Amino acid sequence: MKAAGGLYSQNLISANSDRDVVNLFYGFLSGPSNLQDQLIGPDGEVQEVTHSLQTAAHLVGGFEFDLTERININVEGYTKWFTQLTNSNRNKLFPDTYEFAEVPESQRKDFIVETGRAEGIDIVLKYEDKLNYFWLVYSLGNVDRWDGFRWYDPVFDRRHNINMLASRKLGKQAKTEFSARWNLGSGLPFTQTQGYYQPIGISDGIDENYVNGNPIDLGIVYAELNAGRLPVYHRLDLSLRRTFKIGESIELDANASITNVYSRANIFYINRVTGERVDQLPFLPSIGVDMKF
Repeated sequence: MKAAGGLYSQNLISANSDRDVVNLFYGFLSGPSNLQDQLIGPDGEVQEVTHSLQTAAHLVGGFEFDLTERININVEGYTKWFTQLTNSNRNKLFPDTYEFAEVPESQRKDFIVETGRAEGIDIVLKYEDKLNYFWLVYSLGNVDRWDGFRWYDPVFDRRHNINMLASRKLGKQAKTEFSARWNLGSGLPFTQTQGYYQPIGISDGIDENYVNGNPIDLGIVYAELNAGRLPVYHRLDLSLRRTFKIGESIELDANASITNVYSRANIFYINRVTGERVDQLPFLPSIGVDMKF
């Protein structure tokens, strides 16, 4: 039996936006100090914001049991309360200047305070002997965030996730290893598109001729934040590795692998304007050699 708990805080926030389709750079910023003074909770209770730290309380418990000498099962459940989180302000409409001082802070600050919760359970089954290894895990989770206006699911909230890994060593000296990995995950949240419109330019202010003016660009009407779910994701990868010893100090690892063996069309993103669907990696073989000395 095992259990753990803790109170956590940090003065860092991610420099990436959860609106990005893909991030090639992951950075962190010091927590902003010009946050809103108050946060209205989902029950209408007002929470005072007295610092810029992100804070949370975690509680984890579970058990581990050896079914046999080679088979082990591990079950863990967790709950997390995010008492203060910092995020980019999606509701910003006005600049944070003196002339808009009467506008609510939730509509003019670059960053806002959120709260949230996360619950889940992980079940891990493992088999291991000298030549064989098998690992199977099922995860059930749920993450909710409150931004002062609504509950929403963050982009990483995957309800169901299954990972399976199997490997076997071959040969008298077990220098060759064959492995297979399969992953299945339920769809991640995304914000759907409700419709389109043509916005009218207002560069001339109140003198703009909106009756005869020409539309600019293309406007998008979004649905509720992250109310939709992408299709289910699954993929099978295979790999074969062989170790060669050259002399006393040189070791070569030759490997061949296939990513997405059955070429599953897992969605990457859909272009909101053209409707074009872009998928992730298809069937992709590769070979490589590593040398250690």
